[in-house]
Amino acid sequence: MKNVANATNYLDIDTKELFRIYSKDKDNKDVRNILIERHLYLVNLLAKKYINKGVEYEDLYQVGSLALIYAIDRYDIEKGYEFSSFATPTIIGEIKKYFRDKVWALRVPRRVQELSKKISEAKVALEQENKTHPKVKDISDYIGCTEEEVLEAMEASYGYQPISLDSSGNDDSEDKDITLIDKIGEEESSFNNIEQKDFINKFMESLNELEVKIFKDRFFLDKTQSIIAKELEISQMTVSRIEKKIVEKLRKEYEKHL
Repeated sequence: MKNVANATNYLDIDTKELFRIYSKDKDNKDVRNILIERHLYLVNLLAKKYINKGVEYEDLYQVGSLALIYAIDRYDIEKGYEFSSFATPTIIGEIKKYFRDKVWALRVPRRVQELSKKISEAKVALEQENKTHPKVKDISDYIGCTEEEVLEAMEASYGYQPISLDSSGNDDSEDKDITLIDKIGEEESSFNNIEQKDFINKFMESLNELEVKIFKDRFFLDKTQSIIAKELEISQMTVSRIEKKIVEKLRKEYEKHL
């Protein structure tokens, strides 16, 4: 009963504060479990990107859930990044690794399979370290092989188990005429923008009210400097000067982000 009471006490605490608590007490399983529950939606979203590619959704969800736990254990809230930005590369990396480890459909040399696994692990490590997708040269330097070998293994990694899009996607007699191609949905464009949105939102927190207004109008609403100047009742030269200041600040923040 005491453990249940302790867990209940944490339910009303916001996520950031829970991460601070967990960072100081890694043995606090109640906080850890709540953090897992609050972020399973991320696993669900990312796992759905890879359905209908020869692996059951339940398997992908399980792999992604383990990756989520791994990310929670490693996340350092004091570095200032949103957890979703930190966890997404880890979850995607583990799902891709699962494909490479379990679902080779073509006869690929063992050497290439093992190198593909190393590449998958290197990508995750480099993405976590540099907060950006690594280039072929970065991966080859990290692993200690040539760029040609990396490209060869990456090309071979497409040998996942193929499934015909004309095959039935359901064993029920009522749906026997429905094929997999009928069930493939459109990819959510927001998946690839999670990290970028977090960065932009954090950047705007460093701007004052006037700068935020000009930043949004210029780069999101495509307003001209003259229109913004009229709306704010200031000179166009002032708008131009503030815009240059914002762009320079954005460049510096992005360099630090990398």
